[in-house]
Amino acid sequence: MLEDCKSARERWGGVHQLIDRWLDERRELLVNFIELKEACDTELEAVSKPQIDRFSELLMDYISAGHFEIYPQLREEALAFEDQDALGIAAKLLERLEMSTELVLAFDADYSTPVRCQHFLPRLPAWLDRLAKGLTERFALEDQLIARLHAAHTPLATSQAEPNRA
Repeated sequence: MLEDCKSARERWGGVHQLIDRWLDERRELLVNFIELKEACDTELEAVSKPQIDRFSELLMDYISAGHFEIYPQLREEALAFEDQDALGIAAKLLERLEMSTELVLAFDADYSTPVRCQHFLPRLPAWLDRLAKGLTERFALEDQLIARLHAAHTPLATSQAEPNRA
């Protein structure tokens, strides 16, 4: 997953500051995820509520940035370019992204209080496995969304799409 994050950064990095910042948040989320997973694998009982809270906070911030900053901006860009195909693809991708959003919200709810965290701690490794699968799909969908709604409209991409005029 971390390697995919690096390649996405290479593909889209520098294209737009907002997307760059979001991809940096994705990387931070993945680093924190790996640390939490390793802590679970080492000694589950030693995993602390603050560790889980930090991961959950990064996860919620990342998901929120996508829904409230990135996706609307990409949609606006497609509208500006009158790219109806891109808008149709975006609608389908956003529907699929909702599934992983629901997964993230359920995780956050399960570990929201010290009592709930203690109660659900034995389930944390299974939760992390589910989140790994959901986030892997989410990141792939988001990369498709960026490719279709943003990268396709960069000056280089649009100039290549236009026929040469002499």
